[in-house]
Amino acid sequence: FNPVAPISQHDPGYNPTPSADDKVHVLVCVMSANTPQMNSSVLEKMKSVRETASDLGIPQMAMMTHIDEACGEIEKDLRNVYKSKYLKKKMKDFSATVGIPMNCIFPVKNYSEEIDLNDDVDILILSALKIMINFGDDFIEKI
Repeated sequence: FNPVAPISQHDPGYNPTPSADDKVHVLVCVMSANTPQMNSSVLEKMKSVRETASDLGIPQMAMMTHIDEACGEIEKDLRNVYKSKYLKKKMKDFSATVGIPMNCIFPVKNYSEEIDLNDDVDILILSALKIMINFGDDFIEKI
């Protein structure tokens, strides 16, 4: 596996006739909302991979993590996630740069120091995972 070069027919392990189990069902970009600015070359690579996935009919989504660390308003009350102007701008900027629509970018809070589960955290994570599974199911049905 060479992460800087696309796979070719001559690579060992290349499968010219993959089964449904061997295919990518969903492309998920994961980025931290806490990162001040992502490297432009990384964003360009993400965009390129996303465009290739689009050409192949593979659904795409993004998960924006660490939203509580990125925004004090959300850290105080996670229910403010969709009211935060800061987070909305981060999501819009990512959407404009990479090309993933806003309605396919899901903010999530990471469990880091918590001992007990939190319904507000779980709702965001499980909602994103549910959509991810639905995207994958929809893709499989089209094959």
